[in-house]
Amino acid sequence: MVSSAQESATMPLSPPRNMKDYEATRRDFRWERPEHFNFAADVIDRHAAERPEALALLWSDEAGQARRFTWEDLRRRSLHAARFLTEQGLRRGDRVFIMMPRVPEWWFLVLGCIRVGIVFMPGTPMLTPKDIRYRLEVAEAQAVIADVSCLERFDGLVGTAGKVRTWVSVGEGAPSPWGRYVSGVAEANAGAAFEPTRADAPLLIYFTSGTTGMPKMVLHTQASYGQGHVITGRYWLDLTPEDRHLTLSDTGWAKCAWGKLFGPWSQGACNVVYDFRGRFEPAKLLKVLETQKVTTFCAPPTAWRALVLQDLKAFDLSSLRHTVSAGEPLNPEVIDTWKDATGLHIHEGYGQTETVMIVGMFPSMAPRVGSMGKPSPGFTVSVIDDQGQEVADGQEGDIAVRVAPERPVGLFQGYLGDDAANAACRRGDWYVTGDRAVRDADGYFWFVGRADDVIKTSGYRVGPFEVESALLEHDAVAESAVIGVPDEKIGQRVKAFVVLAPGHTASPVLAQALQEHVKRTTAPYKYPREIEFVTELPKTVSGKIRRAELRTTRT
Repeated sequence: MVSSAQESATMPLSPPRNMKDYEATRRDFRWERPEHFNFAADVIDRHAAERPEALALLWSDEAGQARRFTWEDLRRRSLHAARFLTEQGLRRGDRVFIMMPRVPEWWFLVLGCIRVGIVFMPGTPMLTPKDIRYRLEVAEAQAVIADVSCLERFDGLVGTAGKVRTWVSVGEGAPSPWGRYVSGVAEANAGAAFEPTRADAPLLIYFTSGTTGMPKMVLHTQASYGQGHVITGRYWLDLTPEDRHLTLSDTGWAKCAWGKLFGPWSQGACNVVYDFRGRFEPAKLLKVLETQKVTTFCAPPTAWRALVLQDLKAFDLSSLRHTVSAGEPLNPEVIDTWKDATGLHIHEGYGQTETVMIVGMFPSMAPRVGSMGKPSPGFTVSVIDDQGQEVADGQEGDIAVRVAPERPVGLFQGYLGDDAANAACRRGDWYVTGDRAVRDADGYFWFVGRADDVIKTSGYRVGPFEVESALLEHDAVAESAVIGVPDEKIGQRVKAFVVLAPGHTASPVLAQALQEHVKRTTAPYKYPREIEFVTELPKTVSGKIRRAELRTTRT
């Protein structure tokens, strides 16, 4: 079924710079498959040679401090970091867990790891000691690099966690056995001091923030991310060397690699970083967009929902030319509010920790509010059934990427040490993402939900997002999460957890009003038969709602 909102389309709001014709770009695109590839040596150093004094990293924090780094600065500081790491006894293939806030040293050290072939494993500063121990032990990490502000997270771990032999802090005041890294610059004439890196060599390991079970280790190679995110940066973010791009993400999320590392720097764009440590304050971020003259901007849906509640007309956002969202589907009313205030459409995109951007609303396409877009250049993406066959347009199925006879560059190598997970995500010639969607007759994809989140009630299949989106259109609702609850009569009944907006009070009358609102907004069978008012929703470290936790603890 395609709703009236899905049927509507508007022309692109600003001319794209990199993809003039979607179909032609897909038809002509070919992956480069070199034998050797190293993002630091082949991309950063190339920009440093061509545009040494151009701005590459523009950092600021809540206190108003600012630091600026050119491409030549990045080259020399990452060479210094690489030498520091090797002096600690770390070698190609060693695994290093990195936990740092959004400070420039994170980028220097990550690029240093890439130069040497050290496999880095980013972790968000929100992880608990239990989370960290699990990661260090299951990954058999040889080293830890942490900002001094994160050291309390390692209480009880130093000397007891797995095979870690090297502990490095960034900043002053770390106790023994923590060593200290101080950012510096290599000599100006420092050349390629390290051996070439194979394109299929390990690059990084991410731990998935799945809705069930312990996190899985996702392995990316030098090419899968370093080259694969050309799709993200060039075509979806639409970046050029003249752009200043800001992606809202902390350093522990895969989204950081997408929009704060490989995506912008693959295109020579300036990476704008806003370092805040406390509660997200949307007005402050809008001020950063204004003062730093950001041209392209990416934020997750949770941030977009907060941003559009601000008085957007009070900020000068005229430098912005392109805005995007990814992580979870964005509610149409948020897109409409932002467009009304700025004239810009929020282009949605879809990918995973396991992939680069594989489906996107690219700037050259007529956007359709609520749609994920169409498959990225270099990828064959479809909707398949349980037998691995493509379903007809308009039918729901599993989102899948074709991996045979040729595997696309931007796909992960596999789940480390998890044969069951690797087998479960393959269905014939397809990699199955675990998400469900519908593709319409024009080739646009429409997200339904996680395969394990879809609710079957009275013979109907209901995607949680559909109900959550309807609830969010009501003025009283700030956030919502929807799950299926076992019901003897109808299989599952739809239950909603609702966080109220300021100025509203929970009551049976309001619950009934919300139910009637959903019935009016979407198909009546989708309305939540049960509503529970809560003060907050459980979320993963990357900000996604943990519906699995709601199913197990609140039903």
